Amino acid sequence: MKSDLVDIACAVRQDDPQKKAIAVADGTTEEIEGGRTREKWFWLPRSQIEVEDQPDGTVIVTMPEWLAEEKGLI
Repeated sequence: MKSDLVDIACAVRQDDPQKKAIAVADGTTEEIEGGRTREKWFWLPRSQIEVEDQPDGTVIVTMPEWLAEEKGLI
């Protein structure tokens, strides 16, 4: 049986335990006003993910495949 979960390596950019979501970055950028670029953040609902800290300071976020697709992570 195929799992519908995916693991994404990323870095947490905003994490407030009282909020219902966290912001992560996977190293991609997006273009903003004036032709500049910035790091792209992805907001993920805490209720749909699991976060595992890695020794190098990054994290592995496990989430349903549909969520990763919806957010543009895969």
